[in-house]
Order: sequence, then structure tokens, then C-alpha cells
Amino acid sequence: MLGTHVPDDDGGRPMNDAPPTWYTAAQIADRIPPERARRLVEQVLLAGFDPAGDPERVSTPAGAGHLLLMPSTVGGWTGVKIASVAPGNPARGLPRIQAVYVLMDARTLTPRALLEGAALTTLRTPAVSAVAADALAPAGAAHLVVFGTGPQAVGHVHAFAAVRELTRVMVVGRSPQKVEAVLAELADLGPELTAGSAEDVAHADIVVCATSAAAPLFDGSLVRDGACVVAMGSHETDRRELDPGLMGRSLVVVEDVGTALREAGDVVLAVEEGALAVEDLVPLRDVVTGAVARRDDAPNVFKGVGMSWQDLAVAAGLVEPQA
Repeated sequence: MLGTHVPDDDGGRPMNDAPPTWYTAAQIADRIPPERARRLVEQVLLAGFDPAGDPERVSTPAGAGHLLLMPSTVGGWTGVKIASVAPGNPARGLPRIQAVYVLMDARTLTPRALLEGAALTTLRTPAVSAVAADALAPAGAAHLVVFGTGPQAVGHVHAFAAVRELTRVMVVGRSPQKVEAVLAELADLGPELTAGSAEDVAHADIVVCATSAAAPLFDGSLVRDGACVVAMGSHETDRRELDPGLMGRSLVVVEDVGTALREAGDVVLAVEEGALAVEDLVPLRDVVTGAVARRDDAPNVFKGVGMSWQDLAVAAGLVEPQA
């Protein structure tokens, strides 16, 4: 569990007048490598935190778009990510989504740090996926297929390379140029790197879906029993990366059942179509603690949408002393 450490001055009083420290994207990446981010997320679950108690993501109209507010309290820390979504920004040469994270101590709610929010998301999302994959993927998993060519695709390869000895990574994308760019970015990682296709999931030990797709990316019947599939491309109920056939024959793990039924299109649509039963959904903390084991006789699917506690777990790691 995140600690209760709060910086004090020499007199033992909280430093309420001290300005919060600003952490840039580069500082976040330097201080929290992928493996440490994974451990920070995992430690929160192992310490008994129940994601079901995390506040819901709040969306509210603002200006030419909307704001997403993601607050959480875990242990001695409180935090909130404020993300702006402006659909017209790409035409202006600006990011569609921008964010900042405010980290506060839970005792006084005094801001202690401000973080570049997009960098935090790019780090914590693969960390959560890696926590799931470490519990759900075969011990000897070596062949990874990744759908997507954005920062999350790259981040997931690095995060998964820290939990399994990968020997082959295949990247699947609509643009050959973007696929080549990702392969070049990963060139120093170690495994064999090649462009792939949807049919390559048939030979994969782990499949990662990190896209904005609205429809399934591949034929789920190709996925082998015992393989691990991670889908984290959206938190919208009308979009999915996995087909109902795969969802129906798999062990399906979610961050939290209630959150998945509100936000995870892969889950919501499969339930509506009768392919998946709500009572069969497994919370992530149950596989992390060993209460539920991965299956060898069926695929193991993790569907994530991103939750507030995950941002807080990683953000607090920036300022807490390392164990």
C-alpha cells in the first residue's frame, strides 16, 4: 500500500507554503522505469486495495470539448488527473488529449507535486497490463504480437519485456511506415522484430491490442488455449478490439467488474450479445493475489480501461522513498 509519508519542515509541521514540484515527461520516465511502475501498481493490489471503491471517471463538457476528471485516494496520498479532450486540436497542430496530474498528501490535501499527465498515462497503462500479463501469460511466453503503432504499443512492448523473456515481437498496423517506425524505435530491445498480420495471433503467446479500433481486430478463434490477450484501446461502450467468440471462451479479467460494465465495450457488447456472463468476470486483484489462477485450457483475456488509482500508484512513487 502507498505509504503515509508526508514531507515536514524541521519543526515537524507540514510545508504548506512550499510550492508543488513539477515533473516533466522526461523526469517521470527517468525516475519510474517500466518495471518499477509495474511493481507500484502490483503492490497496491497485494496490500489489499479494492479498485471497486475507486471513484468513477467524470466527464464534463468544457469549451470546445470536454474534461475527464480521475480522482483517487490510496494510503497517504490523494490525487486527480485532469485531462482535456479537444477534437479540433489536431487541425491546430495540438494534441487531442492533454493532461496534468495533481498529487496531494491525504492528511492535509496540500498539493505536493504536479505531473505531465500524458506521460503518466503512457507509463501506467502498460504497467497495469504487465501486472495482468505476469499473472495470465504462460511462464515461458516468448512470442508477442502487438496491434497498434502509437506510444501505448511501444510502452507495452517495453513493459512486457520486463516480465517475460521475449524472443519475437510482431507489430501489426494499418500504416507500413508507422510499423517500421515502431520497429526502429524498439531496435535495441533484443527480441526479433518484424511486421505482422492479424493471422499471426495463431502463434502468439501474448497479444496486445493498443488501438482506437471500433470493431474486432482479428478472428478470436485463432487464439490458442493458454495464451494471454490484453486489450486496452478504449473506454467506450460501443467500441471493441476483441470479438464475442473470444470473450465467450476465455477467462476474462477486468480491473473492476462495475467499471468494466460502465466503460469496457469489449465486455459490454459481449454480455449484451449473450456470449459472456457478468458473473464470470474476474477482478484483476484476484489473479494478482492468486485467488484465481490462469487457465491452460482456454485463452486468458485482460480488458483494461484505466482507473484513477493506477495513476496515483505511479505518481506517488515519484516522491516516496524506494523500498
